[in-house]
Amino acid sequence: MTGCTARTDIFQHRLMEEPPPASATRRTRERYEQLVREAKTLCASCPLFTDCLFSAVAEHDVSGFVAGTTAAQRRSMRNLLDVEVQADDFDQLAGARGTRRPVSHEEVLRLRTQYPNDSLESLAMRLGCSLSTVKRHLRRARRGQSPAAKAPRRRPEVSAVLDAFDAVVDRPCTSPRPGSTRVA
Repeated sequence: MTGCTARTDIFQHRLMEEPPPASATRRTRERYEQLVREAKTLCASCPLFTDCLFSAVAEHDVSGFVAGTTAAQRRSMRNLLDVEVQADDFDQLAGARGTRRPVSHEEVLRLRTQYPNDSLESLAMRLGCSLSTVKRHLRRARRGQSPAAKAPRRRPEVSAVLDAFDAVVDRPCTSPRPGSTRVA
């Protein structure tokens, strides 16, 4: 059994979803640091560490503390690696859209232009999709990215993800990670 499944009290703790703000109480910040230390120790001894890290950086946009990293650290690693991972569309996975057609990028932008004063929730209702879908399309438009215009990026090698981990997390390479065959 892996540490994250054996110690859900650590990995599923509400503080592990997002680090506390600087305005949080000292006790809250200390508790967060304690949870992170415990989670890092469990992750470092996990035989699935390399696979988990690669998946969390190169394949899926997950939240919380995963593979010894925070969500912010994984974003930094993706920036270093020039990797873009789309958030999973949980509406589609859960079948929330049913038999409805997918919402196109152009349709979201057209409705936003047509109804500039409507809330995003209202646009989502007009489109028959989730609020997160509308937000995702609008973020892409702000970045100048259109789904049709984007060229697919290559997935990084496992060794590159491990190098990015070392660079971002600033972990000394005194002992090899489980499952790692790299020479430090």
